[in-house]
Amino acid sequence: MMSGIRSKNTRPELILRSGLHKAGFRFRLHEKSLPGKPDLVFRKYNAVVFVHGCFWHGHNCHLFKLPSTRRDFWTAKILRNREVDEKALSDLTTLGMRVGVVWECALKGRSRRPVPEIVSAFTFWLRSTQQGLEIRGTE
Repeated sequence: MMSGIRSKNTRPELILRSGLHKAGFRFRLHEKSLPGKPDLVFRKYNAVVFVHGCFWHGHNCHLFKLPSTRRDFWTAKILRNREVDEKALSDLTTLGMRVGVVWECALKGRSRRPVPEIVSAFTFWLRSTQQGLEIRGTE
């Protein structure tokens, strides 16, 4: 089961990438030289974007449910993922990068937002000087 879970090129990531590319933005993917290996890197705008899966990053939404088996393992795993996220965000901010996060629930499930709305929010953010952006589902 776990071998089928991807960390790159997930459906929510592909949806966002497609929309931003159609809007005229060019970016690098999964740049290993940056902390946290951001999903999208916009060097021109000094910005990075992470597309977080709600389960793997413990988001408080309808897509996250802690498994009933091996609860201790999963709790520790998700807490560790959150710690790694915070460290990457801190390190990127120290490097002077702006950080955007879009959650899976914003692109999938019953609380999803229209893709043009998300692309528009990122378009505005990238062209602004605003430090961070976080997009969640509607619930």
